[in-house]
Amino acid sequence: MSVSLDIRLKRANKVYHEGERVSGVLLVNSRDALQHQGVSLSLEGLVNLQLSSKSVGVFEAFYNSVKPIQLVSSNMEVVKPGKIPAGRTEIPFEFPLQAKGNKVLYETYHGVFVNIQYTLRCDMRRPLLAKDLSKTCEFMVHCQPQKSKLQPNPVEFSITPETLQNVRERSSLPRFLIRGHLDATSCAVTQPLTGELVLESSEVAIKSIELQLVRVETCGCAEGYARDATEIQNIQIAEGDVCRGLSIPIYMVFPRLFTCPTLETTNFKVEFEVNIVIILQDDHLITENFPLKLVRV
Repeated sequence: MSVSLDIRLKRANKVYHEGERVSGVLLVNSRDALQHQGVSLSLEGLVNLQLSSKSVGVFEAFYNSVKPIQLVSSNMEVVKPGKIPAGRTEIPFEFPLQAKGNKVLYETYHGVFVNIQYTLRCDMRRPLLAKDLSKTCEFMVHCQPQKSKLQPNPVEFSITPETLQNVRERSSLPRFLIRGHLDATSCAVTQPLTGELVLESSEVAIKSIELQLVRVETCGCAEGYARDATEIQNIQIAEGDVCRGLSIPIYMVFPRLFTCPTLETTNFKVEFEVNIVIILQDDHLITENFPLKLVRV
């Protein structure tokens, strides 16, 4: 007997805010009438923290603080035990999206060591020999936009051999001068990061200029913190030995789910940075780092 179970949310974009109601329908498709022992629906919001392999064993106390943090959890029985008729059946449901106790609903975020996820799960219990049916569906939570307007704070930069850090032999470096600016380092998560870059001079030919978006995730407790930076995306903005004095636009859209407003809590932090990476013909890497503050406006 073929039976299918599905969860359909009313909002096509699946985005909700704290205090709103998550509503939709459960879809049951069955060729024949279906005997069941109850249909239940649960809503759960979890923060999953994970340690990178380099930190495991360093902080034993972590194992207590790395347990998933439950932000929201509620259950309801949608249909009491009985029979569902043959064909297509729609069962409406509605859940209030309210955090547990004094917790806050953080924005949905898919990272490497920090994951903030909200899911709906539907379970249909069936009699003895029939297999139970279950279906999960993820939805997004956005935090309320901040009221105040973002003040643009342009950042000028100039990269020369003298400004570089972590250099062993500065004298062996070729001469170069790169200038430019970022229009803002406090950015709305829905707006692109913009700016421009000019290669004024370089003794060595340029191979490539790239823009790298990095997430910096910190997990920890009073004993100590593990801070890990990983790449989210890398965009090439110029290829080959670019013209000197030519203005190269910087433009990067923040990817949904993999970025969220900058977040700082007692157990974890999620921050973002952007690197401007210049690769020289001899594969030398020149990197300039800019911390970003992402907000929702």
